[in-house]
Amino acid sequence: MDFSQFNGAEQAHMTKVIEKKQMQDFMKLYSGLVEKCFNACAQDFTSKALTTNESTCVQNCTDKFLKHSERVGARFAEHNAGECV
Repeated sequence: MDFSQFNGAEQAHMTKVIEKKQMQDFMKLYSGLVEKCFNACAQDFTSKALTTNESTCVQNCTDKFLKHSERVGARFAEHNAGECV
């Protein structure tokens, strides 16, 4: 995004707004990951520690979730690059 038409204070404000939005998006992604994997994997509430099965499930869940997010981001970037041409 080009902020060259804004003065310094406006540029700083826009940068701050964008950074805040990026943090909100990251927290939403992280919260979604935690909720999804907890619901899918947490099954034994009699112990503080994860069972081996739960630990494996969490690892697989996070790997799949992050790979999916990466792929969606790549497709989004490809789509945006196509519109700019």
